Order: sequence, then C-alpha cells, then structure tokens
Amino acid sequence: MRLFRYIVAVAFLVGFLGQARAQEGIPVYLDYLSDNYYLVYPSMAGIGYSGKVRLTARQQWFGVDRAPNLQTINAHTRLGDRSGVGAIIFRDQNGYQSQAGLQLTYAHHINFWRDRGLNQLSFGLSAGFVQNSLDESDFDPLDFDPIIAGIKQSTTYYNIDLGVSYNIMDIYAHVAVKNLLFVRRDINTEVESANQRRFLTSVGYLFEAKKNSGWLLEPSLLYQWSDATSEQSIDINFKAYKELTFGTLWGGLSFRQSFDGAEFLDGIQVRDQQLQWLSPIIGVDYKDFMFAYTYSYQFGDVTFDAGGFHQITLGYDFWKSKEPVPCHCPWVD
Repeated sequence: MRLFRYIVAVAFLVGFLGQARAQEGIPVYLDYLSDNYYLVYPSMAGIGYSGKVRLTARQQWFGVDRAPNLQTINAHTRLGDRSGVGAIIFRDQNGYQSQAGLQLTYAHHINFWRDRGLNQLSFGLSAGFVQNSLDESDFDPLDFDPIIAGIKQSTTYYNIDLGVSYNIMDIYAHVAVKNLLFVRRDINTEVESANQRRFLTSVGYLFEAKKNSGWLLEPSLLYQWSDATSEQSIDINFKAYKELTFGTLWGGLSFRQSFDGAEFLDGIQVRDQQLQWLSPIIGVDYKDFMFAYTYSYQFGDVTFDAGGFHQITLGYDFWKSKEPVPCHCPWVD
C-alpha cells in the first residue's frame, strides 16, 4: 500500500511540475459500454476475480479515403487478493496522422465487504508510450508551407493515466485523469499545446426491472472535460440485459452531446453546431465469450458522410472464479 501511495504521489508531482515532450493517446469513444471500462479507467484493471480480454475495431465513414479508424486490444486480471494488472495495445489513424502505443497498468483494490459482497475502492496507474506519425509524402510540393516537410515524420513520447473507482454492489463511480504529464510531440510543435490532459468521470446503477423477470436495466453517465481547451461532453447511456438459457442478450442506446459548438456559414448566415451522436449497441454473452456491435450516427448539418460509424468488440473471460461476486454487475463478473 505504501509503495502504491508513493507511485501516485510521484506521478502527481511529475505531472504538475514536469515539462517533457505527447499527444492525446486513445480516443474515448463508446468502447467502455462493451464491458470494457478498463480501456478508460486504469482502476478497473483486475476489478473482479477473473481475467478479461477485449478486442475492438472501429471504422468511420466507409468509402472515405483515410477515414478515422481505431483498433485496441487489452487484457487485465486479478493478482492475489488486492492487486490487478493490465495492458493495452492500440492503433489509431485519422487522415494522414496515425499513432500506435502500449500501456501497462497496476491497480490496487480494497474490498471492505469481502464476506458479504462487493464494496470495493480501487486505485489505478497506467504508464505507456505512443509512436506518432505524420505522412506528408503525398502533399503537393508546389503548395509551399513552411511547417510542411513533405516527408513521413514520426516521434515517440510517454504519458501517465490515473484512475479511482468505487463499486458497491450494483452501483459504480469512476474518475480518471488522462495524459497527466505536460508532453509535446516533436511534430509541428509550433501549433500544438503540451497540455493534452483530460478529466473523465462515470456513474451508473444496475437494477432488476421486475423481480424474477430476468431483465436487468442499467442507466449510466460519462462526462469528460479537456483541460487545455475547456471542451466538454456527456454520454447518456441506457442498457438492458436479458438472461436466457444459453447466456445473456443485452443492448442499449447512448447519446453523446458536446457543450461546445463550431461555427459554420450556411449561405449568408453563421450558425453553430455541436457534436451529437446517437449510438445503439447490441451484444451477447455466451459462456466465456462476448460479442458486441455498436453503430454511431452523427446529427447535424455539417457531416462528412451520410453513413455512420461502426464498431465491433470481441471478448473472452478467463480464470473465472468459482465463487463470483454476489451482485448484478457484469463489469465485475
């Protein structure tokens, strides 16, 4: 426990006083709704008494060249009574820019109700590196710009994420600080801020729709705020679970609303548009396996394509405990 406190204290000290050289890391989409909260909150590594592997692939705007796409694979498990470890590998591409990275996580869990159920406070620390690339080789060399080199540039940097989670039976709450360090990439440093820090928090509750009905309902919220730009957004989520003979069928709906708008010219009138996503999700748990599909549709007058964003998640649970936690909490079991 003293070692973990020391690590957290040093991370905070370095984060607030240090000036190194990073960019944003893994984008926060809706991966976490596929029983994948560890991807957002380091404190969820080894949250239950079994291990989990999750693979996600997200593709935006089919038919658009160099459209944004993201792939992640992560695994985490419990070690002993109070420790959890995890790892995340990801690749993210957006136009001519791409990034790939690795994160390693240690989490410490304190269950106050070990003999009666789940009442657990968790702390997590992730440290990792990202290799960022900018391919300018296809740019027009006759279109002179002093910050365009016309080559493929790459740089490597590191950063730290911190998280705290509290799970009490069917209720949960999480807080995380992403990209704690002030880090600037060596690519186009003149136009980038060294502050990529983001704050995230989630709350949720799962309950029976009707006693012995086999239906479970889970409303939840996720709020995120960017330190440098003060950009804010909120996810309003609702999921439903149905216990069947072969496993669990579940689905839900998520609505993301940004609090900040971008101005655009509509004819002669200047209008404002905020980011709005509506995302249905459906999934199935069969034995130790999980499959989920998410479709996101963007509202507004300014969009790149009439199509939506597609995401597939595959999961596998291993080292399952013979005595699962006595609560309706799929994010832990």
